[in-house]
Amino acid sequence: MNVADVEKTQTGVRMATPLLKVLRALADYKDMSLGDLLEAMLLHGLDNKTPFSKETLRVIAQLRDVYGLDLTSADVQSLRD
Repeated sequence: MNVADVEKTQTGVRMATPLLKVLRALADYKDMSLGDLLEAMLLHGLDNKTPFSKETLRVIAQLRDVYGLDLTSADVQSLRD
């Protein structure tokens, strides 16, 4: 598939506020839009590949502290809308 031909859809998703703040800051750090960051993370995950380098993981750890993100993947099942 030609990437230029991919149709994009505007979506509204709800997520924990500290998580959104970390993602926005990370997108800014990587000079990407939030949507592009989310697409990259999800496509890597669906391919069972890690989306982040060790340096980016270090930045994420700092951003988690800055924005008070205490949630982890272990919390996913208990998150409710």
